[in-house]
Amino acid sequence: MFESILVANRGEIARRVIRTVKRMGLRAIAVHSEADADLPFVLEADEAFLLGPAAPAQSYLDVARVIEACRATGAQAVHPGYGFLAENAAFARAVIDAGMTWIGPSPDSIERMGDKINARNLMEAAGVPVAAGTREPVTDLPRALAAAAEIGYPVMVKTAGGGGGIGMGVARDDDALARAFETAVRAAERFGGGEGGAGAGPAILLERYIERARHVEVQILGLADGTVVALGERDCSVQRRHQKVVEESPSPGVTPQLRERMLAAAVRAGETVGFRGAGTVECLVDTDRQDFVFLEMNTRLQVEHPVTELVTGIDLVEQQVRVAAGEPVSFTSVTPRGHAIELRVYAEDPKRFFPGPGKIDVWEEPAGPGIRVDSGYVAGNTVTPFYDPLMAKLCVHGADREEALARAREAVAAFRLEGPKHNLPFCAELLDHAEFSSGDYDTGLVTRMRS
Repeated sequence: MFESILVANRGEIARRVIRTVKRMGLRAIAVHSEADADLPFVLEADEAFLLGPAAPAQSYLDVARVIEACRATGAQAVHPGYGFLAENAAFARAVIDAGMTWIGPSPDSIERMGDKINARNLMEAAGVPVAAGTREPVTDLPRALAAAAEIGYPVMVKTAGGGGGIGMGVARDDDALARAFETAVRAAERFGGGEGGAGAGPAILLERYIERARHVEVQILGLADGTVVALGERDCSVQRRHQKVVEESPSPGVTPQLRERMLAAAVRAGETVGFRGAGTVECLVDTDRQDFVFLEMNTRLQVEHPVTELVTGIDLVEQQVRVAAGEPVSFTSVTPRGHAIELRVYAEDPKRFFPGPGKIDVWEEPAGPGIRVDSGYVAGNTVTPFYDPLMAKLCVHGADREEALARAREAVAAFRLEGPKHNLPFCAELLDHAEFSSGDYDTGLVTRMRS
């Protein structure tokens, strides 16, 4: 086991990783931008290194500067968190080439699953169900129109690379496809989304769109001995702008039989790419047919990992560290208990979900049985416009879904937050909404709530 870990991230995830690293008796090293100098994750680390200005390209995304921080602090391993460089194969290789341990899957696994088209083809060859869709990059509108005619409307249009729902859109006819294709191309050009080949434009993927779908993902863990295990599923269907905002485990829309098939498919997906560490196999579930198709694989820790930790009692960050060090994990079996819900607390308008950064005047987190808050801020901090507006993750656990819902309502009501705009009113509205309360909801829930 190494003695020091540099956390190449910021905010709540950096703070959360640092907490486990220190609990394990290891030295936790933070890196930060000028804008984040007074945030809790910096103050709670054993050592902190200034990367540069607020702009991510000059700080958290500057590979050379992060490697310099590793050398300057004597870091022996690097944990990337999620976002930023977490799924950047070149960064993973740079860490390894610099003589440090990368706490994550191999660069090869990251590359193979980072391109959604390549990942689809790999999974289909491995016997994992995939939706009807394109097997080659679509680089212009005529090809997109031809592909849609073959697949059949409606289709989902998205970039072949990247994540977070950026650039995704649903098209139900040729005119809508033209608009969605242009949106995806712009997103790929701005944020990076895969290239279609020499001289071609950004690579775009088309898939059959499933009406009334649930977004359900399986947490997998690839062990040091080559074994891949599944740690249950999470329902991530509550989304705005194709981005998750609430997650729960187990999914109220998955039968025991479907769950067994999904977990087996996720293990097969991990084995196909020789996966090591924590990852997630994301699926779309057809609620009418009680069937599922592969969506993508995230080769990193997910934002919503606490719900799995709450129902299994397994610290996923600790297991990531153990696997990277070549050690056995700390558990011998997986027995999910109870029900967990995570609500993402954003600095955003609760109606239209536009970011609303600002100084935090009041920050009082709820506490009590079954309540966990993973936060990146305290009173007096400022949520700046430079990064994702996620401030905290309010998580609850109960003996069953009804108890978890009751605790979530109480926790939301008790969370005092003043200063920036925030979405706690939306969280309260959602928890009392008939569809969500019943468990019979899909990815269109938030759209219906705001229509």
